[in-house]
Amino acid sequence: MNATDLANRATETANQALSLADQARAAAIAAAPAIDSAAAAANPYLLLLTIFLLACFVGYHVVWSVTPALHSPLMGVTNAISSVIVVGAMLVVGLADSTLARVFGFLAVILAAVNIFGGFLVTRRMLAMFKGKG
Repeated sequence: MNATDLANRATETANQALSLADQARAAAIAAAPAIDSAAAAANPYLLLLTIFLLACFVGYHVVWSVTPALHSPLMGVTNAISSVIVVGAMLVVGLADSTLARVFGFLAVILAAVNIFGGFLVTRRMLAMFKGKG
């Protein structure tokens, strides 16, 4: 195969690619109104609920698949994260202007505190602290 034949075949292939691209563009333009109406009809709360439920499902399976040897170090990290959440929630409760923000801040303090103390109980660090070993 000489260079001229190769160049001619490349030109034909490029022309076919351009033709396919034009067809794809025309199909996309034709489908755009149907996609826009379907997107407008979708409820954003349904999307957010779906993401939340999927995150709960994945989180459940990730937590329960952790081996016992890794459980204590991971609980230590989550306790550290929860302590930061408690500090932030206390700031919200103290500095918030609206009652709703204070209520949510208070709930965040309670839930994060439950997470911290539950983590200490699961890893048995709470008992070691009371016995003077922690």
